[in-house]
Amino acid sequence: MKAVWFEKKGAARDVLVYGEMADPVPDVGQVRVRVHVSGMNPSDTKTRGGFGGNTFMEFPRIIPGQDGAGVIDRVGPGVSEHRIGERVWIYEAYRGRPFGTAAEYTVVPSHHAVKLPDAIDFDTGAGLGVPAMTSHRCLFADGGIQGQTILVTGGGGGVGNPAIQLARWAGARVITTVSRPEQEAAARAAGAHVIVNRKSQNVADAVRVATKGQGVDRIVDVDFGQNIEANAAMLKTGGVIATYFSSPIASPQFPFFPLMVNCITVHYVLVYTMSEQAHRDAIRDTTACLEARQYRTHVGARFRLEQTAEAHEAQDSGNVVGKILIDVA
Repeated sequence: MKAVWFEKKGAARDVLVYGEMADPVPDVGQVRVRVHVSGMNPSDTKTRGGFGGNTFMEFPRIIPGQDGAGVIDRVGPGVSEHRIGERVWIYEAYRGRPFGTAAEYTVVPSHHAVKLPDAIDFDTGAGLGVPAMTSHRCLFADGGIQGQTILVTGGGGGVGNPAIQLARWAGARVITTVSRPEQEAAARAAGAHVIVNRKSQNVADAVRVATKGQGVDRIVDVDFGQNIEANAAMLKTGGVIATYFSSPIASPQFPFFPLMVNCITVHYVLVYTMSEQAHRDAIRDTTACLEARQYRTHVGARFRLEQTAEAHEAQDSGNVVGKILIDVA
């Protein structure tokens, strides 16, 4: 099969190799998927690049790509042959395994290949995985959000955009922040009720006006260190911050008393270490949202498999608004 891999960590053009390798064979409880589209995530480039000085190679050769979509063409022992021919979306393809989705075939545990509704295209399927599961956990870690007001910071981003769509599907009112016209267009297409440009507007003031001074119930936050002070001021008593990143302030000062006095909860969300139940809940609700035709992947750029190094560079640039996809089939 054709695939892209790395055998050491470093810059994309220095370490990513495009070539031929043997087709993988599914083991017990696994399925093999003929990949049509691979979806990029920041964690893919961080893994390849040795983020935080982590140059350890878990396997001698790693094919990147946690997310993707395609068709099951072979099953291992213990998996029903009825799954052969099933259209699926894939999550966490190379977590604990060497085979990601930047290849013509990938092998994953059967439950990591989720049935894709017939009406949903492979582009949307390849854009689920990390973004959909992360945003779902941020939104629903404490239960339903119907009737609540949610602030999503970074509404044009990889997690922020799905969060808007899932929140709308669940019956919430959504306020979001953006910083560029392209992000505003993406957030508007996702269904945000109120869009605040954080570069030209005071976010706290805009939220205060939008909520008639009441504040928001929950914040899905892309940058905990930068936003913690403002977030604490925008939440209702008993509100929640669910955050999945903090940059460039990795060790932010924690405003204990404002959070304590208002009984604010903080959830830290990492899709790779959240519980299996959280994964199952995300799959259930994302499937329902897809079937209701209320979710689609906003595609920011696409590349061919042999251009995977360029795709990694585009991801690292931070200039692309929307999901970066790699066409495999």
